[in-house]
Amino acid sequence: MFEFELPEKFRRYVPLAVWLILALVLLLIPLKIIGYGYLPGDDALRHCAKAVSGKTWPEILVLGDNFKIDHNLGWHNVLGAVHQRTGWNAEGLLIFSVVALFLLVNFATLPWLKRPEAWLVALTAAMIVSDVPRRFLLGRPFTLTIAALMVILLVTHQNRPAPKYFVLFAGLITACTYTHGVWYLWLLPVMAFFFAGEFRWGTIVAAAWLTGALLAALLTGHPVDYLVTALTTALHGVGQHLTNRTEVTELQPFSGDILAMFIVGALIGLRLITKSTATSFIRSPAFWLMCGCWMLGFRISRFWEDWGWPALMVLIALDVGLLLHIRVPADSLKRLLLTIILAMSAFFSVTSDLHARYTKSLNWQFLSVAEHPDLAGWMPEKNGILYSADMNVFYQTFFKNPNGDWRYMLGYESTLMPTVDFETFQKILWNSGDANAYEPWVKKMTPADRLVISGNRHERPDIPQLEWFYGPDNLWIGRTPRASAR
Repeated sequence: MFEFELPEKFRRYVPLAVWLILALVLLLIPLKIIGYGYLPGDDALRHCAKAVSGKTWPEILVLGDNFKIDHNLGWHNVLGAVHQRTGWNAEGLLIFSVVALFLLVNFATLPWLKRPEAWLVALTAAMIVSDVPRRFLLGRPFTLTIAALMVILLVTHQNRPAPKYFVLFAGLITACTYTHGVWYLWLLPVMAFFFAGEFRWGTIVAAAWLTGALLAALLTGHPVDYLVTALTTALHGVGQHLTNRTEVTELQPFSGDILAMFIVGALIGLRLITKSTATSFIRSPAFWLMCGCWMLGFRISRFWEDWGWPALMVLIALDVGLLLHIRVPADSLKRLLLTIILAMSAFFSVTSDLHARYTKSLNWQFLSVAEHPDLAGWMPEKNGILYSADMNVFYQTFFKNPNGDWRYMLGYESTLMPTVDFETFQKILWNSGDANAYEPWVKKMTPADRLVISGNRHERPDIPQLEWFYGPDNLWIGRTPRASAR
């Protein structure tokens, strides 16, 4: 069947058919996953809720002196505009974020590959080995940075340096910095270009980085605060914690992802077997970026997940694409059938609900009076504060109550809290949630405030100063006794 030759009049339609198959499978993947009832578990919830609320972060969180400006300002402006135009609520914006960003990060690579179907191999391999493409479904603006990074790596691999690429790269980095904010991490690919000996390209990327960061900062109207806040937030996020275990999961170390290293070995073996004419890895910025971020991953896993793995996916797509370009005619039935097989593999691997990775959210129960009327009187009151040492309480409660007239002590980054409250938070985590560690918060609670602690029905918090209600999702809600409020 693979050797069967198509009639000449049909052969010219094969490239178009390949593109249609790619477009269809990449569209069906996020739609299938959304169809499970999937909700991302972290920042995407607060991004969408903030857009609906129309509030600033000081109106949402109890903040210390570290906070100066929203470092995702551009993304919140985008979501706010979509909300205003469509009227979608937070859940509608979440679906938009997941689908749109998944499509963007995948379609961004296709025009720069000789054989775009090779991207399906990279997508499948990454999903099987490390579950990395699931990060493309988190609905968060770092996905834009990943897309821009892969475009830059692909463009520089197949073209000679030219001024037009400076304009393209500067535009991409401007958009990423405006929405994502982590302008400083673009130093990683810049260094990779110089390590690879690509000095002209390295100079262009470096100039585009500096230009893009400055333009994005100017777009915010607060250029100095925007650039400084993004950097200081990162430094505080990893520098103020006594140990890794009190940091958020994404800032903790990884274990080495050894199976990904097997893929690198397989690519080297493939080159030797096929006597490939591909550019040496030593001359590849993507290879150096992957190596550097793999080492940095032993300190912070996001280096590897957001910068190293995308570089590895680029290497996979380039090598497989070159092999297909040489061995499989562009207008052959073999190419069409192979694309169908690759599309099915990508679809089934990415959409597989292994270990309920996409359906865990179906069991979530939110702190919302609309969904649980018995919570009336147990949610924070006007101008109150919701205290909790569990970041998921913030994400999920804010998502369901974007217009709630209270603030949260713990938000999306613990080091943004006032120093004294951060110390209390650290003590709670260090002592594994011991009731005594909550004492500083309990002492300053007003009748409008609430304290939320995770625990099953038989684990009522040992904090007798408060009266307690067992709410949904194994959450205990504490408030000052009503008698003392009178």
